[in-house]
Amino acid sequence: MKLSQFKFNLPDSLLANDPAEERDEARLMVLHKDTGKIEHKIFKDVLNYFDDKDVMILNNTKVFPARLYGNKEKTGATIEVFLLRELNKELRLWDVLVDPARKIRVGNKLYFGDDDLLVAEVVDNTTSRGRTIRFLFDGTDEEFRRNVEILGETPLPKYIKRKATEKDKERYQTIFAKHEGAVAAPTAGLHFSRELMKRLELKGIEFAEVTLHVGLGTFRQVEVEDLTKHKMDSEQFIIEQKDADIVNKAIDEKRRICAVGTTSMRAIESAVSANKTLKAANDWTSKFIFPPYDFSIANSMITNFHTSESTLLMMVSAFGGYENVMNAYEVAVKEKYRFYSYGDAMLII
Repeated sequence: MKLSQFKFNLPDSLLANDPAEERDEARLMVLHKDTGKIEHKIFKDVLNYFDDKDVMILNNTKVFPARLYGNKEKTGATIEVFLLRELNKELRLWDVLVDPARKIRVGNKLYFGDDDLLVAEVVDNTTSRGRTIRFLFDGTDEEFRRNVEILGETPLPKYIKRKATEKDKERYQTIFAKHEGAVAAPTAGLHFSRELMKRLELKGIEFAEVTLHVGLGTFRQVEVEDLTKHKMDSEQFIIEQKDADIVNKAIDEKRRICAVGTTSMRAIESAVSANKTLKAANDWTSKFIFPPYDFSIANSMITNFHTSESTLLMMVSAFGGYENVMNAYEVAVKEKYRFYSYGDAMLII
C-alpha cells in the first residue's frame, strides 16, 4: 500500500488539547470489523463488549518527564533537550533531540536549572536534530533521576500549544503505569479509570501486562510513498511468562483477547511463537504493521484516533480493514470526535 492512501483531512479543531473531564467518559466509537457497522458510545460502555475470562492486554510503561530546558554555555541561549533514551547508566549517556539544533555542536556544555542542578556535555551528533549527551553528575542514580523529575516537563505532543501543567503529570500517565522508560504515553490506556478497572474485574475480565517503552519512533513521519521502504525506530519491550500464560490460555479457550493500544499490539506481534502463541520476551522491536497483515494474538483492539498518514493509522487499518477504518475516520471527523493523545477512543471487534 501507498502512503497517500492514508491521507485524510483533519481540522485542527479536532486535535484534543486537553483530556476528557473524567478518564472513562471520553467518547467511544465501536467498529465491527466483519460488517463495518459503527456504534457511538462512551468509553465506560466498553464493559458491555467483554465477558468472563476475556483478556485485555495493557502496556504498563511509565512516562518520564523527558522535556528539559537548558542554557548553552557562554551565550546563555535557551535550548530544548528531549530525552529519548538512556544509552549507558554508569556514564550517564543519553540519546536526545535538541532544538534549535543548528546551535548545538559537539563539545558544547548545557546547564539546566537556576542553580545548574544538572550539567551536560554534547559528545556526538546522531541525526540532524539528534545528539548524544553526557550528564556530568557525581551523585547516585536515584539523585540524578530526582533532578530530572524536578527539571523535566511532561512530554506532551508538540501539537498541544500550551505548557504542561501539574494536571498533565497525572493525566498523561495510565493508572497502571509501572516501569519508567516511555517518552510518550500509550494513549489508549489513558481512558481506564480505577472504577472501570474494578468493574471489568468484577465481570471476570482478566488483565495481562506487557511493557513497551514508547519512543519517538512510534510518531516518526513516514516520508516514502512505498511503505515497504519505511523503517521504524526500535523500541524496547518486555513480556513476562505469567502474562504470556494468561493470553495463551485465552487463545486455547477461544476467548476475546483485546490489545489496548497500538503499542501493546506491536509488543505481542513481536513475540509470536511458531505455533501462533505468545512468548515471553525481553527484546527490541522495529516491527512496522500495515495492510495486508495477518494478526496472530489479539482479536479485538482499543485505540485512539490517529493523525493522517501515521504508522498508527496504518496498523489500525491492517487490523480493522482498510475500507472500514478509513470510513470510520470519515464518520469520526463528521461527528467531531477528538483526535490523538488526549482524544477519544475506538474499539474494533
